[in-house]
Amino acid sequence: LGSGHYASVLRLDDARGLALSTDSVGSKVIVCEQMGRFDTIGLDLVGMNANDVVCVGADPIALLDYIAVERADPEMLEQIGIGLKQGAEQAQLEIPGGELAVLPDLIRGHPSPHGFDLVGFCVGLVDLDAIVTGATIEAGDAVVGIPSSGIHSNGLSLARRVVPDLDEEFDGTTVGELLLEPTVIYVRAVRELLESDVDVRGLAHITGEGLLNLLRLEAEVGYEIDAPLPVPRIFELIAERGPVEPAELYEVFNMGCGFCCVVPEEQAPKAVSLLGRRHPGTAVIGRVTADPGVVALRPQRLRGTRSGFV
Repeated sequence: LGSGHYASVLRLDDARGLALSTDSVGSKVIVCEQMGRFDTIGLDLVGMNANDVVCVGADPIALLDYIAVERADPEMLEQIGIGLKQGAEQAQLEIPGGELAVLPDLIRGHPSPHGFDLVGFCVGLVDLDAIVTGATIEAGDAVVGIPSSGIHSNGLSLARRVVPDLDEEFDGTTVGELLLEPTVIYVRAVRELLESDVDVRGLAHITGEGLLNLLRLEAEVGYEIDAPLPVPRIFELIAERGPVEPAELYEVFNMGCGFCCVVPEEQAPKAVSLLGRRHPGTAVIGRVTADPGVVALRPQRLRGTRSGFV
């Protein structure tokens, strides 16, 4: 595969390949430290890695974790392990091992001594003739969006800057709890779609850079989003408090759409039905255009390229 894909594929033999990807949970660890809650961040780690691996059509089979800590706090590590176990079950993969590094000279908590960093490395298997790159996408294809749970694991630095009081009550809970809502793990639903008779032409995990991630797919096409998914309230709060302009919001956050599948227009209803079994609210959010390298968000009147939205 060329550069820019969600995962690399290493050829094992003439038929099968090994899909490889690595990612962290970014500065979401700081929210965990400030809230004193660590039981969901493992779900984020599995989601950030396994969701990337499935984007090339692979079946994630294993994840290794690297935990760097300021101090080896047994309770904190146990909570992190709880989330990792839940994430592994949701993604139907194994966590056969990992590494714990105690680095007090390098890691500083918010507050100390609860500082940590969390990184994962995910492996998947894929048939070489079933790799999904986006190369077969055509103008007129449908873009199916799957809802996010909220902020997932991208844009936490901006969110913390504009809404610094994590204990602030909002929408029936606190800002901190909303920011800790785990990344949705889409693996099962996407694997079920791949195993159906739907022609899955492109898969995109919507992380940092938002819907501009669609441009990572290989085809020289564009995308018009005219029916976006509902925007979670946390993003409305961030926009208001910043204030943060729409262009920046849609470059930094998923804005309610955590994953996209590109399929032929006539197969979109079946794709929506299959994906919606596990992820209610899944819907067609737009279509592929012949305007290469452009993502147009019609309701927001934004036009995006690889350099951002304007």
